Amino acid sequence: MINGAHVVVFSRDAEADRAFFRDVLGYPHVDAGGGWLIFRLPPAEVAVHPSDEPGAHELFLMCDDIASTVAELESRGVEFSRPVTEEGWGLLTTLRLPGGGELRLYEPRHEVAHSLRADSATPGEQPGE
Repeated sequence: MINGAHVVVFSRDAEADRAFFRDVLGYPHVDAGGGWLIFRLPPAEVAVHPSDEPGAHELFLMCDDIASTVAELESRGVEFSRPVTEEGWGLLTTLRLPGGGELRLYEPRHEVAHSLRADSATPGEQPGE
């Protein structure tokens, strides 16, 4: 049975971005060999959005308080390419990775799925049905 998900972040400077996840975000990690770090992520969820471009995927980091999270990350030297905006479903900003990529950071205004118990719904059933 499926027991997890593995996210890949593509980078022009993988070493710098690995250092960012390790040193700035402080994510625990294992070395899969040769400095190839794999990080434990916080609880996660997946959403499926319509797109005309199959294969396009994004990684969003989530937080409980975007203002304090942005302030903390800025104190660690993180740059943000967009100000925090209200999107209806949450507050959103974008941070720059050292390798040139970007990650979105948001404070959800909706119920989050990552706190659901694995047995809270059977396949094909919505929680609470």
